[in-house]
Amino acid sequence: QVQLVESGGGLVQAGGSLRLSCAASGRTFSTYTMGWFRQAPGKEREFVAAISKSGGITYYEDSVKGRFSISRDNAKNTVYLQMNSLKPEDTAVYYCAAKLGATTQGMTFVPIDYWGQGTQVTVSS
Repeated sequence: QVQLVESGGGLVQAGGSLRLSCAASGRTFSTYTMGWFRQAPGKEREFVAAISKSGGITYYEDSVKGRFSISRDNAKNTVYLQMNSLKPEDTAVYYCAAKLGATTQGMTFVPIDYWGQGTQVTVSS
């Protein structure tokens, strides 16, 4: 069992930055591929970024490439999402996700093992 707790969301102006964190419970964090998803009002949840178990491989949705950066610290059981140059269309609830045995690209279509509760990100224009 893995529990994921996100933090770091908030209200920011367009062009600003936020850093989301996701703290995981348990001793097996380093065995999971981790990812971030988001869900805007009235829309389906969508993939944002993923990172491999070791942190050596990352994968991003096209609209966030060059603006967002995913990283992880296995010693701290934490995965991060650094979001720069934020746009109003980035407004959504952001969810942390964990999947055993997935590739980073696989995180876009495989069933996720564990989800966090979500953290709201609001970007004003």
